[in-house]
Amino acid sequence: MDFTCDPADLGVIAEPVPAKLSMPDWFKRLPAVDDAVVSATNNGLTVKRCMPFLDAMTLGFILPLAATTRLEIKEGGKTVEAGWEFDKVMVSNHGSHQIAGHPLSDRPPMKFHNYWTIRTPPGWSCLFVAPLNRGPLPVAIIAGVVDTDLYHSLINFPFFATGADGVHVLEKGTPLVQVIPFRRAEAALKPTLVHSVRAETSQESRTREAIRRNTIAGEGWYRKFARARR
Repeated sequence: MDFTCDPADLGVIAEPVPAKLSMPDWFKRLPAVDDAVVSATNNGLTVKRCMPFLDAMTLGFILPLAATTRLEIKEGGKTVEAGWEFDKVMVSNHGSHQIAGHPLSDRPPMKFHNYWTIRTPPGWSCLFVAPLNRGPLPVAIIAGVVDTDLYHSLINFPFFATGADGVHVLEKGTPLVQVIPFRRAEAALKPTLVHSVRAETSQESRTREAIRRNTIAGEGWYRKFARARR
């Protein structure tokens, strides 16, 4: 997987990093076990020991904001003015007609400009979402999927301003988007999954209950269980 930029931008704009190397400060400070709440019925474990939380948080790459950008939000998000001290455009607008009927359509649809081109091997696409399990931003990033094995150009990121009225400064390097590559070709070769809705069997009930009790009784059980079966 390649992230490439204009040679003049290399070393100037913030660079993509693996998500596991971009953990927020609050998470780094969080203990794995909070001794203050340990009791006979509470083991004090925090999300630092929660594998589903960690797996989502460390999946793929973080694409940071290229340069420091200011958003002045007014009228509950209905008016937004953007500014930056950089020689390339950082924010521009979409037409409101493009999102008519969306729950946030009373706010102007905008987009952050990204200056990294992403290339993946044949059959691989990328899902772009707001960084998972991190602190909230004053914007709501709109998720999207791009076939990055074919589309080798810049991908911008639509958003709505959702912060409180006032000036919000997003520093250069702020985690903006999580890039999650996935193998599209492999999925395409398999039959489409058919879903069902039914009552569980007695064996499924026993399995579910055994997993639940093991998860409660054994610290780190899910970590061992999941990793052993991958």
